[in-house]
Amino acid sequence: MEKHRVQGRRAYLISFIIPVVAMILIFIFRGIFPFGKETFLRTDMYHQYAPFFSEFQYKLHHGGSLLYSWDVGLGINFSALYAYYLASPLNWLLLLCPKGLILEFMTYMIVVKIGLAGVAMSWYLRRRFPEQTLGCSFIAILYALSGYISAYSWNLMWLDCIILFPLIMLGLERLVRGESAMLYVIALGLSILSNYYISIMTCIFMVIYFICLNVLEGIGNARVVGLRVLRFGLYSLIAGGLAAVTLLPEIYALQMTASSDFNFPQTATQYFTIIDMFARQMPFVETEQGLDHWPNIYAGALVFLLLPLYFMNRKIELREKIVNGLLLVFFYLSFSVNILNFIWHGFHYPNSLPCRQSFIYIFLILVLCYEAWLDRAASSAREVNASFGMAIAFLLVAQKVVTDDAIHFSVFYLSGLFVLLYYCFLYTERTRTKRTHRWTAIAMLVVVSVEATLNMAVTSVTTTSRTAYVSDNKDVEKLVQAVRAEDDGFYRFEKITRKTKDDGAWMNFPSVSLFSSTAYAHCSDFFKRMGMESSTNAYSITGSTPLMNMLMSVKYGIYSEEPQAPGEMGLSYIASSGMTSIYQTEFALPLGYMLSDAALEAWDTHAGTPALAQNSLCEALDCAPVMSSVLGEFYDSDYSFTADQAGEYYAYVNNASVKQVVANYGYTEKSFNNVDRGYLLELGYLEAGDTVTLHSKTEGQSVSADVYRFDYNALRELQDVLQDESLELTSWKDTKLSGTITTEQGGVMMTSIPYDPGWKVFVDGVETDITEVKDTFLGVELTPGTHTIELRFMPQGLVLGGLITALSLAMLLVIWLLTRRFGLLGDGLREFEELTQEDEAEETMAAFEEGPESMAAPADADAAGDDVVPEVLAEETDGNEDDADLEIIAIHEE
Repeated sequence: MEKHRVQGRRAYLISFIIPVVAMILIFIFRGIFPFGKETFLRTDMYHQYAPFFSEFQYKLHHGGSLLYSWDVGLGINFSALYAYYLASPLNWLLLLCPKGLILEFMTYMIVVKIGLAGVAMSWYLRRRFPEQTLGCSFIAILYALSGYISAYSWNLMWLDCIILFPLIMLGLERLVRGESAMLYVIALGLSILSNYYISIMTCIFMVIYFICLNVLEGIGNARVVGLRVLRFGLYSLIAGGLAAVTLLPEIYALQMTASSDFNFPQTATQYFTIIDMFARQMPFVETEQGLDHWPNIYAGALVFLLLPLYFMNRKIELREKIVNGLLLVFFYLSFSVNILNFIWHGFHYPNSLPCRQSFIYIFLILVLCYEAWLDRAASSAREVNASFGMAIAFLLVAQKVVTDDAIHFSVFYLSGLFVLLYYCFLYTERTRTKRTHRWTAIAMLVVVSVEATLNMAVTSVTTTSRTAYVSDNKDVEKLVQAVRAEDDGFYRFEKITRKTKDDGAWMNFPSVSLFSSTAYAHCSDFFKRMGMESSTNAYSITGSTPLMNMLMSVKYGIYSEEPQAPGEMGLSYIASSGMTSIYQTEFALPLGYMLSDAALEAWDTHAGTPALAQNSLCEALDCAPVMSSVLGEFYDSDYSFTADQAGEYYAYVNNASVKQVVANYGYTEKSFNNVDRGYLLELGYLEAGDTVTLHSKTEGQSVSADVYRFDYNALRELQDVLQDESLELTSWKDTKLSGTITTEQGGVMMTSIPYDPGWKVFVDGVETDITEVKDTFLGVELTPGTHTIELRFMPQGLVLGGLITALSLAMLLVIWLLTRRFGLLGDGLREFEELTQEDEAEETMAAFEEGPESMAAPADADAAGDDVVPEVLAEETDGNEDDADLEIIAIHEE
């Protein structure tokens, strides 16, 4: 027993240490801090996760609410953002992390989670299979450093689900065998709590795997199967209930995003062939993270040898091979067929990062390979040779037919080299001496570790400059704190030179822009109509005019360069720090202001172009238009204009196919990307007579544009009208605001808060229905007079979710106590099966006494799949008919 514990500790240590050391070696080679000046920030980790981790850390350290945040997107439901990005229990360790080390917290948390994935896989294998070998360690290493991890390790919010998946699988297997379901329900509940999205795929597979386990365990007895189904359904619901406190608010929030759209594919299509797909099992294949549908399924070159051995191994039951073979085929179809791909991803097509369920396939194929490794003694030399031949044959065929650009020609030769090494180990190990076994296992471990580490180094861990990412952070934070010390009102900042749309969250100041999967779809639509950049899950202040800044309470601008003509644009210098300066604009409205019903009706936000939509508001309030048209002319594929007077100029490109535009000023150029998103190009302040030429950098596309000069005098007139009846806040916090407003005519108090049903508005102490202004903003109807206004926020579903979680915990506790006391719905399933088998044994004995004729299986028994010989006897005799007969006779004589 002690030897077993020592072996287990050794296996877990190897499974953790080797992936961790591999990642740290790669970090050293890449120069990732503290080994250099780089950082492991990739795609969404750069643009979203780092800012959101910073916001979470700031709230933990400063006592902010975890329900709402003003620092991004004009204000956003933070509980939904937390559930989507931050719900891993390990993230609460940010309490111990200083602000300056958030990037390192994220980076090395990835390393720790990769190591824990190896431990979880090793733990599963040692408990699933009775044999205890070093093989579980190198299989665990391949799981921890798989192609899925190589492609998506930066997506650290998914990694908890990868760690918990082996535990969920073991828990489900125990549940079906009639053992305790506690591991299953707790691990699945933690997975759903940590990241509901990847857990969708886990839950889908749990249903599939439950069916497979019933086929493998036997479905002859309807009562046993019924009890399994009951336990599976009950414990699965409890697992979901445990996570309801975060899951339910997230579900409500997602209904307000672009992800709520549902378009089931009408026809089935195939993306690629099985050979193309299985070729991506090779090491050193470039990972796919774009819009192509290739799965990232590398799990070691060892798979090419052990997988054929699994299906050739005579010791493994045929039924098990058939079930697992069908599972593999099903996954191949899931990767390749659009309808299955759509279902796996929560009834949506993924926006890049394809085949997000491929970690399940990797787990499954590695378990089959480990079983082949354990039973390798039952494989003949001929079968080992045949497996090697099939592996080499596949590589040769793949080299001929596969045309995927992600596979360099050298990949085939390197894969063949590793396959040859593993073949030599397997063949040498057949000498069966204890010393040879030990050294072969060690050699396998070394080669597997080297292969997995090299694959990770070649295909993963891209870096960016840490210095550049944090260069102005201290200056910005210093300036923001200085402004807040002098001005305690409600306002927002605009950072002119942004690194991300979520800079407000990264440096903790109220802002307008947002890039998040929880972004309000109605805000994205409004921003686009008004000439600001937006996309499916993002909206930004890029393209915003001074009018839009005013409506959204943007009072301060953060500049990395001195603005042009600040006096003419209403900007007043406040302070500087390093290369960063902060300016205050004279055009900033309070959080709320009155609009008459007639003005709201007249304001056409769907006027056709952003300039017309903004001018429509001016006209609705009887003010002069702020956007004045300036004529230009075409030159081939370019568009050119000359400023008729000094001022700030904007251009709107009418050709939606143009993605990139360069503005040539004669003495300099300015580039604009993602122009097809329909935002206004901010050309800057021009003097009278300056000529600007707009040139398309999109091949085959010409520029057709409307040019406008912004009128600040018209903006002052509009500000006076709106400022006259505006909300004066007396206090504001994350989830509660209070103030007063006076209106002569009444109407709608429009706020710059995005509409969310979680907001409640109290007018003079009475809860009042909220209005969705222009399908975007929070508003409330007011009668003439002076009113006290109070706004409170509570996320939809949070109270109900908390109640469901509490009830689920109570139910789980009751079931656990009943199970321990009476064996109900827990370990009692095995007793139930044994009682059932005893009843069958008695029936068989009675038939034996009546005579041999009665021993023939009746037709209905055949149909049900029941054996005449009791299952318990068949298991004890290991299939020996003579022993079974002797056992029956012995029972009969007694």
